[in-house]
Parts: sequence; C-alpha cells; structure tokens
Amino acid sequence: MSTTTVAPLTIEDAESLVATARRAAEEAGVAVSVTVLDAGGNLLAFRRDDRAVLISGETSTRKAYTALQLDAATADLVDAVQPGGLFHTLPTALDRPLLFIAGGLPVHRDGRLIGAIGVGGGAPEQDHGFATAAVAALV
Repeated sequence: MSTTTVAPLTIEDAESLVATARRAAEEAGVAVSVTVLDAGGNLLAFRRDDRAVLISGETSTRKAYTALQLDAATADLVDAVQPGGLFHTLPTALDRPLLFIAGGLPVHRDGRLIGAIGVGGGAPEQDHGFATAAVAALV
C-alpha cells in the first residue's frame, strides 16, 4: 500500500487566491472581502477592499468555513437549507458559523481537500464567480 502526500495550501497559494478573486471583482466593479482557510479551518489570508461593506468580511469567512466543513460549494447548498431540505435545521442545530449563500468554494489538490475560499460583498452569483475564477487559476 502506498500513501500519497498532497501538498497543503500554502500562504503563497492563499495570497494567489485572494489576488485572483479581487482582480475578478475589480474587473466587475465590485468591492469584496476574500477569506482563505487551510484544511484545518485556520485563517491563511484575508483582504477587505476599502469600499466593501463591513459585513462582507464576516460573510466571506463564514462562506469559506461552510465550504470547508461540507466540502461543497455554498451555491450548491442553498436549496438544502430551505424548508424540507436535507440540511434545513443545520444552520441552527450547530453552534458554528455556517452561511448558506453562494460565494464559498472548497479547494482541492490531487483530489484532496486542502482548504477553502469565501468571497463576500457582491451579489451571491458574483461572489461565486469570483471564487470560482480564483480556484480555477490556482496552479
């Protein structure tokens, strides 16, 4: 049996994710906050645009945390927390900073979860797009 080591998300990776997401947001004329967490949920990078609404810092962090904990894009989880959905009671059942709004994505390397990114400040679909652009550009 062989074990394959997967490189963790580095600070350089995190800074690249932040820069790419911010660049995509700037091109769209949207002021955002971007949070990057490692696989353990520890903060690796955070940046809030001067013009971003203050709450975007909290929402970006909660989106990243939710994407990491559930290993899923938050955009894909929105319906699951609606009445009758699989995770309907999850946001209130756990004392955790979960947020089921588009803009959070898990980050994988070689098929393994290594962290997550959350973007807040734009419309949910915009935030999802900015996070997607960042993850797609990660080498």
